Amino acid sequence: MREVVIVEAVRTPVGKRNGVFRNVHPVHLASTVLNEVVKRAGIEKRLVEDIVMGCVTPIAEQGYNIGRLAALEAGFPIEVPAVQINRMCGSGQQAIHFAAQEIRSGDMDITIAAGVESMTKVPILSDGNEKTIPPSLHEKYEFVHQGVSAELIAEKYGLTREQLDAYAYESHQRAIRAQEQGIFDREIVPVEGLDKDGNVIIVTSDEGPRRDTSPEALASLRPVFRENGKITAGNASQMSDGAAAVLLMERETARKLGVTPKAKIIAQTVVGSDPTYMLDGVIPATKKVLQKAGLTIDDIDLIEINEAFAPVVLAWQKEIGAPFSKVNVNGGAIALGHPLGATGAKLMTSLVYELERRNGKYGLLTICIGHGMATATIIERL
Repeated sequence: MREVVIVEAVRTPVGKRNGVFRNVHPVHLASTVLNEVVKRAGIEKRLVEDIVMGCVTPIAEQGYNIGRLAALEAGFPIEVPAVQINRMCGSGQQAIHFAAQEIRSGDMDITIAAGVESMTKVPILSDGNEKTIPPSLHEKYEFVHQGVSAELIAEKYGLTREQLDAYAYESHQRAIRAQEQGIFDREIVPVEGLDKDGNVIIVTSDEGPRRDTSPEALASLRPVFRENGKITAGNASQMSDGAAAVLLMERETARKLGVTPKAKIIAQTVVGSDPTYMLDGVIPATKKVLQKAGLTIDDIDLIEINEAFAPVVLAWQKEIGAPFSKVNVNGGAIALGHPLGATGAKLMTSLVYELERRNGKYGLLTICIGHGMATATIIERL
Protein backbone atom coordinates (compact mmCIF):
# COMPACT_ATOMS: atom_id res chain seq x y z
CA MET A 1 0.00 0.00 0.00
CA ARG A 2 1.20 3.52 -0.79
CA GLU A 3 2.59 5.37 2.23
CA VAL A 4 1.23 8.81 3.09
CA VAL A 5 3.72 11.16 4.71
CA ILE A 6 3.35 14.53 6.40
CA VAL A 7 5.85 16.84 4.76
CA GLU A 8 4.97 20.10 6.50
CA ALA A 9 2.42 21.47 8.93
CA VAL A 10 1.69 24.98 10.11
CA ARG A 11 -0.95 26.91 11.99
CA THR A 12 -1.91 30.45 12.82
CA PRO A 13 -1.92 31.64 16.40
CA VAL A 14 -5.35 31.04 17.92
CA GLY A 15 -7.31 34.15 18.82
CA LYS A 16 -10.14 34.41 21.30
CA ARG A 17 -13.61 35.07 19.95
CA ASN A 18 -13.84 38.87 19.47
CA GLY A 19 -10.12 39.02 20.16
CA VAL A 20 -7.04 39.73 18.07
CA PHE A 21 -8.54 38.32 14.85
CA ARG A 22 -11.93 40.03 15.16
CA ASN A 23 -11.23 42.00 11.97
CA VAL A 24 -9.68 39.12 10.00
CA HIS A 25 -11.74 37.37 7.34
CA PRO A 26 -11.61 33.56 7.74
CA VAL A 27 -10.63 33.23 4.07
CA HIS A 28 -7.48 35.19 4.93
CA LEU A 29 -6.71 32.98 7.93
CA ALA A 30 -7.03 29.94 5.69
CA SER A 31 -5.06 31.36 2.77
CA THR A 32 -2.24 32.31 5.13
CA VAL A 33 -1.61 28.71 6.19
CA LEU A 34 -2.03 27.38 2.64
CA ASN A 35 0.65 29.78 1.46
CA GLU A 36 2.97 29.02 4.34
CA VAL A 37 2.78 25.24 4.20
CA VAL A 38 3.94 25.07 0.56
CA LYS A 39 6.52 27.80 1.17
CA ARG A 40 8.07 25.79 4.00
CA ALA A 41 8.15 22.66 1.86
CA GLY A 42 9.78 24.54 -1.00
CA ILE A 43 7.44 23.17 -3.66
CA GLU A 44 5.45 24.89 -6.39
CA LYS A 45 1.75 25.40 -5.73
CA ARG A 46 0.85 23.87 -9.08
CA LEU A 47 2.00 20.46 -7.79
CA VAL A 48 -0.82 20.29 -5.25
CA GLU A 49 -3.62 18.14 -6.66
CA ASP A 50 -6.37 18.86 -4.13
CA ILE A 51 -7.04 20.90 -1.00
CA VAL A 52 -9.46 19.51 1.59
CA MET A 53 -10.52 22.09 4.18
CA GLY A 54 -12.55 21.49 7.33
CA CYS A 55 -15.02 24.14 8.46
CA VAL A 56 -17.84 23.52 10.93
CA THR A 57 -20.11 26.48 10.16
CA PRO A 58 -19.83 26.93 6.38
CA ILE A 59 -22.15 29.91 5.97
CA ALA A 60 -21.76 33.70 5.67
CA GLU A 61 -18.03 34.56 5.60
CA GLN A 62 -17.28 30.82 5.67
CA GLY A 63 -19.69 29.88 2.88
CA TYR A 64 -19.28 29.40 -0.87
CA ASN A 65 -16.70 26.59 -0.37
CA ILE A 66 -14.15 28.40 1.78
CA GLY A 67 -11.46 25.94 0.71
CA ARG A 68 -11.65 27.10 -2.90
CA LEU A 69 -11.81 30.78 -1.94
CA ALA A 70 -8.77 30.41 0.31
CA ALA A 71 -6.82 28.61 -2.42
CA LEU A 72 -7.58 31.39 -4.89
CA GLU A 73 -6.62 34.10 -2.40
CA ALA A 74 -3.40 32.22 -1.65
CA GLY A 75 -2.45 32.36 -5.31
CA PHE A 76 -2.80 28.69 -6.20
CA PRO A 77 -3.29 28.13 -9.93
CA ILE A 78 -6.94 27.93 -10.92
CA GLU A 79 -6.32 24.30 -11.91
CA VAL A 80 -5.80 23.35 -8.23
CA PRO A 81 -9.21 22.35 -6.80
CA ALA A 82 -10.40 22.59 -3.22
CA VAL A 83 -13.35 21.42 -1.16
CA GLN A 84 -14.86 22.29 2.19
CA ILE A 85 -15.94 19.40 4.45
CA ASN A 86 -17.85 19.28 7.71
CA ARG A 87 -17.59 16.52 10.30
CA MET A 88 -18.27 19.06 13.01
CA CYS A 89 -15.41 19.32 15.55
CA GLY A 90 -13.49 16.56 13.74
CA SER A 91 -13.53 18.44 10.42
CA GLY A 92 -9.84 19.37 10.37
CA GLN A 93 -8.83 15.82 11.25
CA GLN A 94 -11.28 14.37 8.75
CA ALA A 95 -9.72 16.63 6.13
CA ILE A 96 -6.42 14.89 6.85
CA HIS A 97 -8.08 11.49 6.52
CA PHE A 98 -9.76 12.34 3.21
CA ALA A 99 -6.62 13.96 1.78
CA ALA A 100 -4.57 10.94 2.85
CA GLN A 101 -7.07 8.57 1.25
CA GLU A 102 -6.75 10.43 -2.06
CA ILE A 103 -3.04 9.61 -1.97
CA ARG A 104 -3.32 6.10 -0.57
CA SER A 105 -5.79 5.13 -3.30
CA GLY A 106 -3.37 6.17 -6.03
CA ASP A 107 -5.56 8.98 -7.33
CA MET A 108 -3.14 11.71 -6.26
CA ASP A 109 0.40 12.20 -5.00
CA ILE A 110 0.27 15.60 -3.26
CA THR A 111 -2.62 17.06 -1.26
CA ILE A 112 -3.19 19.62 1.46
CA ALA A 113 -5.47 19.02 4.43
CA ALA A 114 -6.51 22.14 6.28
CA GLY A 115 -9.08 23.66 8.59
CA VAL A 116 -10.39 27.08 9.49
CA GLU A 117 -12.94 28.70 11.77
CA SER A 118 -13.73 32.24 12.78
CA MET A 119 -16.13 31.92 15.69
CA THR A 120 -16.11 35.72 15.78
CA LYS A 121 -17.45 36.13 12.26
CA VAL A 122 -19.64 33.02 12.23
CA PRO A 123 -20.79 31.97 15.72
CA ILE A 124 -21.22 28.32 16.61
CA LEU A 125 -24.69 26.87 15.93
CA SER A 126 -25.58 29.67 13.49
CA ASP A 127 -26.09 27.08 10.74
CA GLY A 128 -29.08 25.50 12.49
CA ASN A 129 -32.16 26.20 14.61
CA GLU A 130 -34.92 24.38 16.48
CA LYS A 131 -36.29 23.09 13.15
CA THR A 132 -33.03 21.55 11.92
CA ILE A 133 -33.64 18.19 13.62
CA PRO A 134 -37.02 16.72 12.56
CA PRO A 135 -39.55 15.49 15.16
CA SER A 136 -39.04 11.92 13.95
CA LEU A 137 -35.43 12.00 15.14
CA HIS A 138 -36.36 13.56 18.46
CA GLU A 139 -38.60 10.54 19.02
CA LYS A 140 -35.60 8.22 18.68
CA TYR A 141 -32.83 10.17 20.43
CA GLU A 142 -32.46 12.82 23.07
CA PHE A 143 -30.54 15.63 21.39
CA VAL A 144 -28.90 17.90 23.94
CA HIS A 145 -26.31 20.67 23.99
CA GLN A 146 -22.73 19.41 24.13
CA GLY A 147 -22.38 21.03 27.54
CA VAL A 148 -25.20 18.82 28.81
CA SER A 149 -23.40 15.84 27.30
CA ALA A 150 -20.30 16.89 29.23
CA GLU A 151 -22.38 16.87 32.42
CA LEU A 152 -23.62 13.37 31.56
CA ILE A 153 -20.06 12.17 30.91
CA ALA A 154 -18.93 13.57 34.26
CA GLU A 155 -21.73 11.66 35.98
CA LYS A 156 -21.15 8.44 34.05
CA TYR A 157 -17.45 8.32 34.88
CA GLY A 158 -17.71 9.62 38.45
CA LEU A 159 -15.82 12.86 37.89
CA THR A 160 -16.02 15.65 40.46
CA ARG A 161 -16.08 19.40 39.91
CA GLU A 162 -12.75 19.58 41.72
CA GLN A 163 -11.17 17.11 39.29
CA LEU A 164 -12.48 19.03 36.28
CA ASP A 165 -11.20 22.36 37.58
CA ALA A 166 -7.83 20.88 38.53
CA TYR A 167 -7.46 19.54 35.01
CA ALA A 168 -8.41 22.91 33.52
CA TYR A 169 -5.87 24.70 35.68
CA GLU A 170 -3.16 22.27 34.58
CA SER A 171 -4.06 22.89 30.93
CA HIS A 172 -3.38 26.60 31.40
CA GLN A 173 -0.14 25.96 33.27
CA ARG A 174 1.17 23.65 30.56
CA ALA A 175 0.22 26.11 27.82
CA ILE A 176 1.85 29.04 29.61
CA ARG A 177 5.00 27.03 30.18
CA ALA A 178 5.11 26.04 26.50
CA GLN A 179 4.70 29.66 25.44
CA GLU A 180 7.43 30.84 27.78
CA GLN A 181 9.79 28.18 26.42
CA GLY A 182 8.98 29.08 22.80
CA ILE A 183 7.72 25.58 22.06
CA PHE A 184 4.97 26.74 19.68
CA ASP A 185 7.12 29.22 17.77
CA ARG A 186 8.15 26.87 14.95
CA GLU A 187 4.63 25.70 14.18
CA ILE A 188 3.06 29.17 14.06
CA VAL A 189 2.94 31.60 11.15
CA PRO A 190 2.43 35.20 12.35
CA VAL A 191 -0.79 36.94 11.28
CA GLU A 192 -1.76 40.60 11.36
CA GLY A 193 -4.49 41.43 13.88
CA LEU A 194 -5.68 44.11 16.30
CA ASP A 195 -4.87 44.79 19.93
CA LYS A 196 -7.57 45.78 22.45
CA ASP A 197 -7.32 49.42 21.38
CA GLY A 198 -7.70 48.65 17.69
CA ASN A 199 -4.04 49.12 16.79
CA VAL A 200 -2.60 46.84 14.10
CA ILE A 201 -0.24 44.24 15.57
CA ILE A 202 1.53 41.12 14.37
CA VAL A 203 0.12 38.19 16.33
CA THR A 204 2.73 35.53 17.06
CA SER A 205 1.25 33.54 19.95
CA ASP A 206 -2.04 32.07 21.12
CA GLU A 207 -4.30 34.49 22.94
CA GLY A 208 -6.09 32.04 25.22
CA PRO A 209 -3.76 30.99 28.07
CA ARG A 210 -4.61 32.90 31.24
CA ARG A 211 -1.77 33.81 33.54
CA ASP A 212 -4.25 35.28 36.01
CA THR A 213 -6.24 32.10 36.56
CA SER A 214 -6.05 30.08 39.77
CA PRO A 215 -7.78 27.09 41.37
CA GLU A 216 -9.78 29.56 43.45
CA ALA A 217 -10.88 31.55 40.39
CA LEU A 218 -11.97 28.38 38.58
CA ALA A 219 -13.87 27.16 41.64
CA SER A 220 -15.79 30.44 41.82
CA LEU A 221 -17.33 30.08 38.35
CA ARG A 222 -20.99 29.13 38.08
CA PRO A 223 -22.14 26.03 36.20
CA VAL A 224 -23.48 26.89 32.75
CA PHE A 225 -25.66 23.98 31.69
CA ARG A 226 -27.21 22.65 34.89
CA GLU A 227 -28.06 24.08 38.27
CA ASN A 228 -25.50 22.59 40.66
CA GLY A 229 -23.72 21.15 37.64
CA LYS A 230 -19.99 20.74 37.08
CA ILE A 231 -19.33 22.32 33.68
CA THR A 232 -18.28 25.98 33.71
CA ALA A 233 -16.68 28.38 31.28
CA GLY A 234 -13.41 27.54 33.03
CA ASN A 235 -13.35 23.79 32.40
CA ALA A 236 -14.67 23.98 28.83
CA SER A 237 -12.87 24.88 25.62
CA GLN A 238 -12.65 28.48 24.45
CA MET A 239 -14.43 29.88 21.39
CA SER A 240 -11.69 30.80 18.96
CA ASP A 241 -10.48 31.97 15.55
CA GLY A 242 -7.69 30.21 13.66
CA ALA A 243 -6.50 28.02 10.80
CA ALA A 244 -4.00 25.23 10.13
CA ALA A 245 -2.71 23.23 7.16
CA VAL A 246 -0.91 19.91 6.68
CA LEU A 247 0.92 19.05 3.45
CA LEU A 248 0.69 15.37 2.52
CA MET A 249 2.62 13.41 -0.10
CA GLU A 250 3.08 9.88 -1.31
CA ARG A 251 6.43 8.86 0.17
CA GLU A 252 8.21 8.12 -3.10
CA THR A 253 6.97 11.41 -4.55
CA ALA A 254 8.51 13.24 -1.60
CA ARG A 255 11.81 11.45 -2.21
CA LYS A 256 11.83 12.41 -5.89
CA LEU A 257 11.17 16.05 -4.99
CA GLY A 258 13.98 16.03 -2.44
CA VAL A 259 11.57 16.76 0.40
CA THR A 260 12.20 15.28 3.84
CA PRO A 261 8.98 14.05 5.50
CA LYS A 262 8.32 14.69 9.17
CA ALA A 263 5.99 11.74 9.82
CA LYS A 264 3.82 9.13 8.16
CA ILE A 265 0.20 8.26 8.80
CA ILE A 266 0.00 4.63 9.88
CA ALA A 267 -3.66 4.34 10.92
CA GLN A 268 -6.81 6.42 10.86
CA THR A 269 -10.43 5.84 11.77
CA VAL A 270 -13.78 7.39 12.60
CA VAL A 271 -16.51 5.89 14.78
CA GLY A 272 -20.08 6.60 15.80
CA SER A 273 -21.19 6.67 19.43
CA ASP A 274 -24.26 7.47 21.52
CA PRO A 275 -25.66 10.80 20.23
CA THR A 276 -26.81 11.92 23.68
CA TYR A 277 -23.58 11.23 25.58
CA MET A 278 -21.89 12.20 22.34
CA LEU A 279 -18.41 13.06 23.68
CA ASP A 280 -17.00 9.69 24.76
CA GLY A 281 -16.61 8.37 21.22
CA VAL A 282 -12.90 9.09 21.64
CA ILE A 283 -12.69 5.91 23.74
CA PRO A 284 -13.80 3.41 21.06
CA ALA A 285 -12.02 5.49 18.40
CA THR A 286 -8.75 5.16 20.29
CA LYS A 287 -9.19 1.42 20.76
CA LYS A 288 -10.02 0.95 17.08
CA VAL A 289 -7.12 2.98 15.71
CA LEU A 290 -4.66 1.22 18.02
CA GLN A 291 -5.93 -2.13 16.76
CA LYS A 292 -5.59 -1.00 13.14
CA ALA A 293 -2.01 0.10 13.80
CA GLY A 294 -1.13 -3.08 15.69
CA LEU A 295 -0.07 -1.03 18.71
CA THR A 296 -1.00 -0.63 22.36
CA ILE A 297 -1.43 2.62 24.24
CA ASP A 298 1.94 1.96 25.89
CA ASP A 299 3.59 2.25 22.46
CA ILE A 300 2.32 5.81 22.01
CA ASP A 301 4.75 8.55 23.02
CA LEU A 302 2.48 11.59 22.74
CA ILE A 303 -1.28 12.05 22.68
CA GLU A 304 -3.42 15.00 21.63
CA ILE A 305 -7.07 14.68 22.66
CA ASN A 306 -9.24 17.71 22.10
CA GLU A 307 -10.27 19.36 25.35
CA ALA A 308 -13.81 20.21 24.28
CA PHE A 309 -14.68 19.83 27.96
CA ALA A 310 -12.52 18.54 30.80
CA PRO A 311 -14.65 15.37 31.31
CA VAL A 312 -13.80 14.22 27.78
CA VAL A 313 -10.12 13.83 28.59
CA LEU A 314 -10.61 12.54 32.12
CA ALA A 315 -13.16 9.90 31.07
CA TRP A 316 -10.89 8.84 28.19
CA GLN A 317 -7.94 8.53 30.57
CA LYS A 318 -9.97 6.40 32.99
CA GLU A 319 -10.84 3.95 30.23
CA ILE A 320 -7.63 3.96 28.19
CA GLY A 321 -5.13 4.33 31.03
CA ALA A 322 -2.52 6.54 29.37
CA PRO A 323 -0.45 8.58 31.83
CA PHE A 324 -1.16 12.31 31.79
CA SER A 325 2.55 12.89 31.25
CA LYS A 326 1.88 11.89 27.61
CA VAL A 327 -1.44 13.69 27.15
CA ASN A 328 -1.80 17.28 25.90
CA VAL A 329 1.68 17.99 27.18
CA ASN A 330 1.58 21.65 26.13
CA GLY A 331 -1.99 22.33 27.16
CA GLY A 332 -5.19 21.90 25.21
CA ALA A 333 -8.32 23.65 24.04
CA ILE A 334 -9.30 24.77 27.55
CA ALA A 335 -6.25 27.04 27.50
CA LEU A 336 -5.31 27.34 23.83
CA GLY A 337 -8.74 27.46 22.23
CA HIS A 338 -10.87 25.34 19.91
CA PRO A 339 -11.34 26.95 16.47
CA LEU A 340 -13.76 24.17 15.49
CA GLY A 341 -12.95 23.29 11.87
CA ALA A 342 -9.27 24.12 12.32
CA THR A 343 -8.72 22.10 15.48
CA GLY A 344 -7.88 18.75 13.89
CA ALA A 345 -5.22 20.21 11.59
CA LYS A 346 -3.96 22.44 14.42
CA LEU A 347 -3.55 19.54 16.84
CA MET A 348 -1.85 17.43 14.17
CA THR A 349 0.58 20.28 13.57
CA SER A 350 1.40 20.50 17.28
CA LEU A 351 1.73 16.71 17.54
CA VAL A 352 4.18 16.53 14.64
CA TYR A 353 6.40 19.27 16.04
CA GLU A 354 6.35 17.96 19.60
CA LEU A 355 7.20 14.41 18.51
CA GLU A 356 10.16 15.89 16.68
CA ARG A 357 11.21 18.01 19.65
CA ARG A 358 11.05 15.06 22.05
CA ASN A 359 12.49 12.54 19.60
CA GLY A 360 9.38 10.39 20.05
CA LYS A 361 8.15 7.73 17.65
CA TYR A 362 4.36 7.38 17.74
CA GLY A 363 1.70 10.05 18.21
CA LEU A 364 -2.06 9.70 18.62
CA LEU A 365 -4.69 12.34 17.88
CA THR A 366 -8.37 11.92 18.74
CA ILE A 367 -11.32 14.32 18.76
CA CYS A 368 -14.90 13.98 20.02
CA ILE A 369 -17.64 15.09 17.65
CA GLY A 370 -21.22 16.33 17.92
CA HIS A 371 -24.14 13.88 17.60
CA GLY A 372 -21.83 11.09 18.77
CA MET A 373 -18.77 10.47 16.62
CA ALA A 374 -14.99 10.60 17.01
CA THR A 375 -11.93 10.63 14.77
CA ALA A 376 -8.53 9.14 15.57
CA THR A 377 -5.16 9.07 13.81
CA ILE A 378 -1.78 7.52 14.63
CA ILE A 379 1.39 8.92 13.08
CA GLU A 380 5.00 7.74 13.19
CA ARG A 381 7.80 10.27 13.22
CA LEU A 382 10.36 9.81 10.45
